[in-house]
Amino acid sequence: MSLSMHRVSVPVFVRGLKVLSDLLGKAEAYAEQHGSVPDALISARLADDMLPLSAQVQRASDTSKLSVERLSGVPAPKFEDNETSFAQLQQRIADTIAYLDSVAESDFAGSEARAIKLNFGSFQPEFKGDDYLLTFALPNFFFHIATAHDILRNQGVPVGKRDYLGAYA
Repeated sequence: MSLSMHRVSVPVFVRGLKVLSDLLGKAEAYAEQHGSVPDALISARLADDMLPLSAQVQRASDTSKLSVERLSGVPAPKFEDNETSFAQLQQRIADTIAYLDSVAESDFAGSEARAIKLNFGSFQPEFKGDDYLLTFALPNFFFHIATAHDILRNQGVPVGKRDYLGAYA
């Protein structure tokens, strides 16, 4: 039995976003327990030239929904990237998951061979759908989840590998 493009995208993205939601929940609880200002965690970065936690959540959301849009042709919702609280970041994750769950497996028919061209200024890679998903979209998505995890850990939030792996750890 072969794996469908839907199976290797939507459930994987949903699971990763749920892990991210759990990480944010632990961060919010940590801030409350330690009398920390949530803004400090939300704006924390690993390095000056890296995006803050809020942007890591936004990029994980964008990567998942835009990848599914590119593969399925089902338009993804647009978000403004203006979240400044844990509640707003959680809502963005929930809205992203709702979109992902709304895309039917049948919408992915033929997506493994679909031509996908990205346009990031001078960086304009071209892929077949399966190569796009497996070599660009999923690694990019997990980069942002791992970076969010690492930002929180660096800020003292007690998260570890099991938190990153989620329910299977």
